[in-house]
Amino acid sequence: MFNEPVFVTDSLTEKSTAGQDATQAFFGLHRQEVLFKPQYARLQIGKITGQEETIRPLAPGELSQVPYAEPTWLSKGYFSPYYSEGHRKFQVAARKFFVEVVQPESARCEESGKRISQEVFDKMAEANIIAMRLGPGKHLKGRTLLGGVVKPEEFDYFHEGIIHAELARVSSRAVVDGLLAGLVIGVPPILNYGSPELQQKVIPDALSGKKYVALAISEAFAGSDVGGLQTTAVRDGDYWVVTGTKKWITNGTFADYFTTGCKTETGFTVLLIERGPGVTTKQIKTGYSSVAGTAYITFDKVRVPVSHTLGKVGNGMQVILSNFNHERWMVIACSISAQRLVVEECLKWASQRLVFGKPLTSQPVIRAKLAAMISRVEACQNWYESVTFQMNQMSYNEMSNKLAGPIGLLKQ
Repeated sequence: MFNEPVFVTDSLTEKSTAGQDATQAFFGLHRQEVLFKPQYARLQIGKITGQEETIRPLAPGELSQVPYAEPTWLSKGYFSPYYSEGHRKFQVAARKFFVEVVQPESARCEESGKRISQEVFDKMAEANIIAMRLGPGKHLKGRTLLGGVVKPEEFDYFHEGIIHAELARVSSRAVVDGLLAGLVIGVPPILNYGSPELQQKVIPDALSGKKYVALAISEAFAGSDVGGLQTTAVRDGDYWVVTGTKKWITNGTFADYFTTGCKTETGFTVLLIERGPGVTTKQIKTGYSSVAGTAYITFDKVRVPVSHTLGKVGNGMQVILSNFNHERWMVIACSISAQRLVVEECLKWASQRLVFGKPLTSQPVIRAKLAAMISRVEACQNWYESVTFQMNQMSYNEMSNKLAGPIGLLKQ
């Protein structure tokens, strides 16, 4: 059996099952996870002697035993050319952290719509998870990563991918974004194109969870057409004067800095704009929880120091497009992990739910659907690992030149 037998005496079933084994009646209405919620503890009256559950809640760091719930490299008896024992130790520590620290906060914030608490950001910063979500690089030098389970010089994109995957397992899509996804996509242009002085001003506070960064590219009249941006930046001595609007900006409601695409006389230019006079943000109601802090931003003649220019004036399109690669790769890592969770839940439910006296898995059409889901996830996983290996071998410029297409297609 997949489930621990119980006695149930609630009003929905008491007439036909009072005093009897009501396991199947219960699971005809509910998933097993319902039994582990505090408000339903009263429904569990006892156990059937000699029977034990085979699918139970996982301990922090533990792997699921449901087929295809974990990638092959984590499955017993399988091998991988990409992952080492060090990656496995890192994965155990990462899962334990996210289950213990992030999962309870994720559930609360998804329900309330409120932003993630500073306490959780502080714990993520202490473990240097915020820094690790930016990938390998100079920003990790001298840091103790996840209690020392991996050294900064050993950290690679497979380690980073594990962080994204474990985060997605315990969080809704909105919470994944609310846990500083704006920083993950807004800080790399500062690291790659900002002056040393600007980096010193912004990066330490950002990676310690004290300041927040958002990427401000999309606009209401441009959308996915990056070439159609209408926000303008006009030079005035040692300042840029920025006027325009941005829309659908993740973490924008609480961001302190905005990595912003602007139109200038010589072409597109990217500026780092600090929240201050002339900058206003408004919450946008989206299809998911407001925990992500999605915002509509107005820049009304905002004066931005020329020293906050990221990259060369007029070369902003390169800054913007090269930055999309890592963002899309991050989305892929999260998405594959979330899809595996869907497969796991569907396999458990289809094995647990009885229809016409048989589990759903006895129906060929259900098995075909499950097979299609599994094959899609496994195909994506393998292409993702191949692309990630290439990222480990390439420079930032090589990745920008060669991997934009494969990453874009894989995201699709």
